[in-house]
Amino acid sequence: MPTYSRITGTGSYLPPRRLSNAELAAELATQGVETSDDWIVERTGIRARHFAAADVTSSDLAVPAAQAAMEAAGVTPEQIDLIIMATSTPDMVFPSSACILQNKLGMAGCAAFDIQAVCSGFVYALTVADAMIKSGAATRALVVGAEVFSRILDFSDRTTCVLFGDGAGAVVLEASGTPGILASDLHADGKHVGILCVPGHVSGGKVLGDPLLKMDGQAVFKLAVGVLEDAARATLEKAGKTHDQIDWLIPHQANIRIMQSTAKRLKLPLDRLLVTVDQHGNTSAASIPLALDSGVRSGKIKKDQLLMLEGVGGGFTWGAVLLNL
Repeated sequence: MPTYSRITGTGSYLPPRRLSNAELAAELATQGVETSDDWIVERTGIRARHFAAADVTSSDLAVPAAQAAMEAAGVTPEQIDLIIMATSTPDMVFPSSACILQNKLGMAGCAAFDIQAVCSGFVYALTVADAMIKSGAATRALVVGAEVFSRILDFSDRTTCVLFGDGAGAVVLEASGTPGILASDLHADGKHVGILCVPGHVSGGKVLGDPLLKMDGQAVFKLAVGVLEDAARATLEKAGKTHDQIDWLIPHQANIRIMQSTAKRLKLPLDRLLVTVDQHGNTSAASIPLALDSGVRSGKIKKDQLLMLEGVGGGFTWGAVLLNL
């Protein structure tokens, strides 16, 4: 019999510090940066985000998310034989945050590595885990997206600093005799590096370049809507499904305008669009698993529903995964 993979548990975690738009605007005003709740909501749909404490790392956020996913799946850490962590804000240059997470979970021996595809990271990681399970290289994977984007924000730039937040989401993906993940579609185009990047690196004990996030918002919007539609349609075609069969569209939670535009292009009613960007902001690689777990635990997402997950991020990277939960 062929081997497939299915998500058997989801989990997520947000750091305790929640900043509403009004609270963030008040903090920015002390630095001479003007913004408001109305300005942020109108352009992004964001109303609040969570920021991690200064001593909290991506792997710290990943631990409770991973534990919740394993508990939901009914598995122990010892039963996991693969860890893939999607992050653009790793704990350190090396080793991988996945290895650090492995140790914090009390595990040892299984393969563990990071994937860096920015906001598409979770879609990339899920696709890689699915391929490894189908090939027989793994039977039970912990796939995590975790970010502390607050560390790389330029708080003098109101067009970017209001967008992002910190958090983690995770799933357990297990070998199955029945299809769970039906199809995926991944892409990248490096000529768009400059429109969304953190153009700095470490050399000789110093940071060279600029270690803060830079984004051309209009260029990102124009590119994102088109490639997200293309990836979704390609994934549907691979799976032999049609857009009207999608129960939930769970996109990267970047901006409500991008999300709604993608749903409309796919001819999906907006009540099939799962939205958490209003409460979480853009949490990059964590945003899709955070939204997925929110939908599952709220009861919106039900067993055997058809879900389209899709993301687009710096690189430029993009992709989609179609699955039955």
